[in-house]
Amino acid sequence: MSPLAASEPSGPSEPSGPSVPRGPRPEVRVTAGALRGSREGGVAVFRGIPFAEPPVGALRFAAPRPAQGWSGVREAVSYGPPPPQAGVFGMDALAQEAPGDDWLTVNVWSPEPSSGAGLPVMVWIHGGAYAIGMSGLPEYDGARLARDGGVVVVTFNHRVGIEGFAQIDGAPANRGLLDQVAALEWVRENIRAFGGDPDRVTAFGQSAGAGSIAALLAMERASGLFRRAIVQSAPGTYFSRELAADIAGACAAELGLRPTTADLSGVDPHRLAAAGDAVAAKMDQWADRWGRPAHRSILFAPVVDGEVLTATPWQALADGAGRDIELLVGHTRHEQRLFTLIEGMLGQVTEEQAATALRIFAPGEDGDRHYREAFPSAGPQELYELVHSDWLFRMPTLHLAQAQAAAGGRAHVYELTWPAPGMGGAFGACHGLDVPLVFGTLDRGQPAVLIGAPPSAEAEAVSARMRAAWTEFAAGGAPGWPAYDTAERLVRLFDARPAVTAYPERDSDRIWMNHTFPPLPLIGG
Repeated sequence: MSPLAASEPSGPSEPSGPSVPRGPRPEVRVTAGALRGSREGGVAVFRGIPFAEPPVGALRFAAPRPAQGWSGVREAVSYGPPPPQAGVFGMDALAQEAPGDDWLTVNVWSPEPSSGAGLPVMVWIHGGAYAIGMSGLPEYDGARLARDGGVVVVTFNHRVGIEGFAQIDGAPANRGLLDQVAALEWVRENIRAFGGDPDRVTAFGQSAGAGSIAALLAMERASGLFRRAIVQSAPGTYFSRELAADIAGACAAELGLRPTTADLSGVDPHRLAAAGDAVAAKMDQWADRWGRPAHRSILFAPVVDGEVLTATPWQALADGAGRDIELLVGHTRHEQRLFTLIEGMLGQVTEEQAATALRIFAPGEDGDRHYREAFPSAGPQELYELVHSDWLFRMPTLHLAQAQAAAGGRAHVYELTWPAPGMGGAFGACHGLDVPLVFGTLDRGQPAVLIGAPPSAEAEAVSARMRAAWTEFAAGGAPGWPAYDTAERLVRLFDARPAVTAYPERDSDRIWMNHTFPPLPLIGG
């Protein structure tokens, strides 16, 4: 399965970070009760705070319900258990090593946990192909971003895979998105206690997290929950009801069951996740029915179901849904390179594989020809990576900004062009490289492979510029370069030598300019 995330998990961990002078542990009171956190890296940290009831038992596959209160002071020093995961990168094993069903929890880092501080708030939504991910990964530690940027950072868990995104009869669609709405509602109601301003909330996320934020922009239920949004490498995959239902049926059939709440509610969640893995392992069998998602081993995505999500983000933004939300959107230059490496194809892509990729993923009947004419000197690997990068991440992300600008809204665009130095530079500016740069977690988990240990002065400088832009945008809506428009199309390039220039991927933009990224259909049945 090709994940929509770059992080190799290191697993949930106990609090870590630079030591600080001993002193009283911070305490706050939220609507559900009192919390006692810790002090790490110069900030107050609170982990594992329930924002909704565990979605198990009678609440299995239900919309989230607010967490019940508690008496006394609740210890908030450890991450909550992650939801069941797909087996990518061993995430399923990590989830089972941290048992418990209290999957829906938030974590908060604050430089000033005082109800009168009024700090900007940044709420992170993790990536992971809508099938994996947890807030306790070390690269998502918010201490440095909170301390250096003067912001309150929030991360949280939400349901993924079959639990969160499968189309199940008798259950609401897009339960993972509904969990995200519930977490943002918790932020609105409680963030003052941590020093945050509920009227200055920025949702930010990468990959499937960015795709989730794009969906939230189109959802009426999320209206008013955040003022700004940062969308990093948003995938263009949104499913039709028919496609999502067919995939859910295939997953349930692995257990001899139907995709209904009656059949699936009693199945152990980890066993159900394993059924999804079994389908993912033989996706080539489904290519004639599921099309492009099968070719990329993508089992889950937000579903345009007509109720929770009534339109794709591009349609919604073009219709003005996000006009009052300030956007910062962007992608990396070599999005596909990470997956090429994972699949062992770097330097091995054949002309036949490139031609197949162009035939399947390029837009329109003449997409193959358009790519070859636009990039006449490109070899098989470059063409292969270009069309995959464009279809899955680069063009969907750019089109969000274009739709926003066309509707009279404001969007700032960036491209990360700085190549990761790890493995002799083989990664390029790959998918997921932006995550450690934004958080400043350059030496943890997979980022240590991408960036190298110890991080170079150049890596630290690029990270500092990205963190400053993100926190300045969260504070006031101005990241430090002009908004995107259809005339000048100015974007910020993050590199060793930063620049502001016209959008550089002009050839890809021309090839995809008329594509609308509709919900992906069921093409056979």
